[in-house]
Amino acid sequence: MAVWDDLVGQDRVAAQLSAAARDADALVTAVSEAGGGPVGEPVASSKMTHAWLFTGPPGSGRATVARAFAAALQCVSPDRALGGIPGCGFCDGCHTALVGTHADVEVVRTDMLTIGVKETRELVRRAQLSPAGGRWQVIVMEDADRLTEGAGNVLLKAVEEPAPRTVWLLCAPSLEDVLPTIRSRCRLLTLRTPPVDAVADILVRRDGIDPELAASAARATQGHIGRARRLATDERARARRAAVLKLPLRVDDVGGCLKAAQELVDAAAEDAKQVAEEVDAKETEELRAALGAAAGTGGRLPRGTAGAMKDLQDRQKRRATRTQRDSLDLALTDLTAFYRDVLALQLGSQVALANTDVRDALERLASGSKPERTLRRIEAITACRQALDSNVAPLLAVEAMTMALRAG
Repeated sequence: MAVWDDLVGQDRVAAQLSAAARDADALVTAVSEAGGGPVGEPVASSKMTHAWLFTGPPGSGRATVARAFAAALQCVSPDRALGGIPGCGFCDGCHTALVGTHADVEVVRTDMLTIGVKETRELVRRAQLSPAGGRWQVIVMEDADRLTEGAGNVLLKAVEEPAPRTVWLLCAPSLEDVLPTIRSRCRLLTLRTPPVDAVADILVRRDGIDPELAASAARATQGHIGRARRLATDERARARRAAVLKLPLRVDDVGGCLKAAQELVDAAAEDAKQVAEEVDAKETEELRAALGAAAGTGGRLPRGTAGAMKDLQDRQKRRATRTQRDSLDLALTDLTAFYRDVLALQLGSQVALANTDVRDALERLASGSKPERTLRRIEAITACRQALDSNVAPLLAVEAMTMALRAG
């Protein structure tokens, strides 16, 4: 299976990257046959360049596209010499790049709110190295939109003056999420939201999910591949979504609004707690062992190591904050889709509904209000998301939203 097969609904992008990988392969092969030496700048007609920016809505598969391209750049299949397209998916270069063990492919993702200057400087230092064994040094940054301004300025220098065999692959939701100075030096590829049918098909083929469940999950998430897979495979995720979709029917009075808001925030906090329970204890014990602490969680730390432990605790706290925020954002996305379906019914639109499993509730709200009120409710959800991005206390932001949903 070629590396491009996982690019759901992105045929145009796959064709462009395939052509770029072919040119990159020809460039490295020509240098190798000439006896080595630095790789020169690609000629003007080349489809290859040293920096790429992949943008697209959540769930479009930006990171999947970047990893597939990284694998194609490292492809060592003998079929290339016979005219085959790099990215076979089976050779050692492709396989290790896709599973994350290739020595010359660095995948950067963060579970924190931002990527700071320190982490970016480490990446830039790595980017200056020659490939250890592969054909290119590839840096995949899945969350380029989380770079702080200072970190972006650090990255800019590396993108402006790249090492001869280094390729930067940056992923972000939109152009506006990346510094203008960086995006102007990258080749842009914009992904689209995958069709619902294509998402359902890959859930069936790759994950072995029942076709009916796959179709329902793909429709409910409107083409978001990751969320669709989670919804189809995780019973808890389906239960959480069902609870969220009941919220619009529970905001008839002030008490109901406040209770619904509290439950939504508590559910997000529980998600963060579960992640912490799974990861934090292991990280803490591993650090204690590395610092030479006495056996057991109560063992004394060696003198001078308390700062390292505090840094870890700070990172864990920031990760919990992001986990809670992401969980809330997912619930707000489901609410937006619910009211979008209500609006479609009110306007008599022929677009497919995302939440057919709660059609009775949709029709009840559609008949009981006007499109103008539905639009105001969607705006209230958007305002809540913006408030959370501005670090407003989650409970205050969600309470304001539920009161606005009641008022319409």
